[in-house]
Amino acid sequence: MRLLAGFLAVVLSAAPTAAAGAAANPYGALPIPVTFQKVPGAPVYYTVGYAGVPDSENAGHTSNAGFVVTDDGVVVFDALGTPALGYAMLQKIRAVTDQPVRQVVISHYHADHVYGLQAFREHAESVVVWAQERTREYFNPQGFKRGEDARRRLEQRREALFPWVDEDTYLVAPDRLFGRRAEFTQGGLTFRLRHMGPAHAPGDSMMVVPELGVVFSGDIIYKGRIPFLDSPQVDTANWLAGLDYLTAMDPAPRFVIPGHGEASADVAEAVAFTRGYLRFVREQMAAAVRDFTPFAQAYDAVDWARYAGMPAFDASNRGNAYRVYLEMEESGF
Repeated sequence: MRLLAGFLAVVLSAAPTAAAGAAANPYGALPIPVTFQKVPGAPVYYTVGYAGVPDSENAGHTSNAGFVVTDDGVVVFDALGTPALGYAMLQKIRAVTDQPVRQVVISHYHADHVYGLQAFREHAESVVVWAQERTREYFNPQGFKRGEDARRRLEQRREALFPWVDEDTYLVAPDRLFGRRAEFTQGGLTFRLRHMGPAHAPGDSMMVVPELGVVFSGDIIYKGRIPFLDSPQVDTANWLAGLDYLTAMDPAPRFVIPGHGEASADVAEAVAFTRGYLRFVREQMAAAVRDFTPFAQAYDAVDWARYAGMPAFDASNRGNAYRVYLEMEESGF
């Protein structure tokens, strides 16, 4: 854990001034509801994003996020995919408690989890944003020349999610970075952060609140939609190891909130879809590489029926398979 000295120098633009009183939500009215559920028997709340890819119909609300209320402030996990969504989350927090937001933990710096930070930076006081240290790569594309960088993604979202992401939207850098793990206390509760990546992204991390038996897994777990693997930083072997770590936790969590899809009181059930999908794609692409089968031929030969009707299949599956094909070639599986 360390302060991110000088990191703000790479933020993409200066913070704009929100138009006071322009609307109930200063970042624009949302066309969809942002609802929160409460974890039974715990001061933990979470929202489940819509299945599929971010677009104008779901206003970018495709990921999960949540917060924990303590006796001395609120700890937030992930901030959703637009400033308007982040503001809706902040309003929900204020409806639940008069405790201030103290900490925001970001599972990884992908657009659907971080653009809501702008609302917390502008409308909540003294918030400390945490992220894993490989987050620096997102701001510094020279660190991984094959990958996407923050500026390109923001430009894409300004087109795909206008008006909720526009020329006034900017990226908030973390205040604190951590390495393999970190821990802090807030209001008598322990918050354990563990780096699970590289998996879906280089900095993939989860947050455990042991006194409550609750885990926020981030995008280590997808439920109800095809995961996103189409990135040079994906490491499906390490991703599967992270899922094994979750299922081996002792004591087992009593409640798991994934990065996408419904929460679960059963850890094995929570990880089953993601684990099954990763294993299936790896097995199919490893066989193709072993047999020197060209990717296009290999992809067309796979029976994708069990996944073909799922949200994000058309948008992601072929790219996922190709990325894993390359991973199998590089690793020798």
